[in-house]
Amino acid sequence: MTRTIDIPTLAARHADGAFVLDVREPAEYVRGHVPGAVLAPLSRVATVLGSIPKDRTVHVVCASGNRSRAGADLLTGLGYDAVSVEGGTSAWAASGRPLVTGRQAA
Repeated sequence: MTRTIDIPTLAARHADGAFVLDVREPAEYVRGHVPGAVLAPLSRVATVLGSIPKDRTVHVVCASGNRSRAGADLLTGLGYDAVSVEGGTSAWAASGRPLVTGRQAA
């Protein structure tokens, strides 16, 4: 079963430098993403495993939480410590937290 966290928990971890993996499609990511989030569309996560840290928790985010659960399940099955973020980027933005636009993670 996928472990999940809420937006306040992500925000606290994000402030401490959490690794955030955004599994949405590039066009969605460009329109707005969690600051510092690394893009790896769900369909391509397996091709970028080398860039996903195994020594820390991977916070998987999508638009609303559906794809992030699948991504977290995949990563957990491969030995990663992964959690899905409930509500995704939509909930992050709705809580008044900043989004970054464009292709840059920062």
